[in-house]
Amino acid sequence: MAEVTIQQLADAMYDLVKSTHGKKNLKPMDVTKAMIDQFGEDSVDKALCKKALRELIDTGRCIYKYAGGSFVTLPEN
Repeated sequence: MAEVTIQQLADAMYDLVKSTHGKKNLKPMDVTKAMIDQFGEDSVDKALCKKALRELIDTGRCIYKYAGGSFVTLPEN
């Protein structure tokens, strides 16, 4: 399978978080597992997911929310 770039993975993560925003809180591991399921274990691993998640947080596309645990969500407008 083709190599998945951090940017492609970050975009897919953003789409996932956006699709569940307001309906379900996603933990970082939920996002990671969903990306491994989507792209396959041979293309994506936890380390790559962590880098892509860091990219989303650093650019401000997503934020961490703390409510009895840490969740990935969209920033408030």
